Amino acid sequence: MGELVEHVDEHDHVLGIVERDEAVRENRPHRIAATICRDRAGRILVVRRAETLSRFPGHHDVMVGGAVDVGESYEEAAARELAEELGVRVPVRFLFKFLCRRGISPVWFGVHEAVVTEPLVPDPGEIAWRGWLTVAEVCGVVDQWLFVPGGREALRRYLRSGSGG
Repeated sequence: MGELVEHVDEHDHVLGIVERDEAVRENRPHRIAATICRDRAGRILVVRRAETLSRFPGHHDVMVGGAVDVGESYEEAAARELAEELGVRVPVRFLFKFLCRRGISPVWFGVHEAVVTEPLVPDPGEIAWRGWLTVAEVCGVVDQWLFVPGGREALRRYLRSGSGG
């Protein structure tokens, strides 16, 4: 059996439990917890996803995250994903959520922010490259580099919200 997720509606209310691959294949909205990481200087972490990933291989992103497990909150999932993908355990702060229809299927993104002060230990199966970029540098590459569509949209919402410096 594959990874189970909660299928949700247009208002992020749970309708049932499905396998994530089925949710993607059937265009059923489900939840993704993601975190935009900053360092003490205010730079934003940009990652390039591993080429072996089934979703958006080799794409850049400003978010680190993944599917919210059944019964898990966005915040719990965001913290778990940071530990799994970057090897860090830091507090995450929920910022906003939005329904993203760009990409492989509709998903509700729960977007968080974390200030990372400890060394990163990225999982090479998830992250092929990472770099800390200033807000201006990120804005300069987000439409030039191959970016995950949801990450591009989340970055714009993040910067408009005033969270991004």
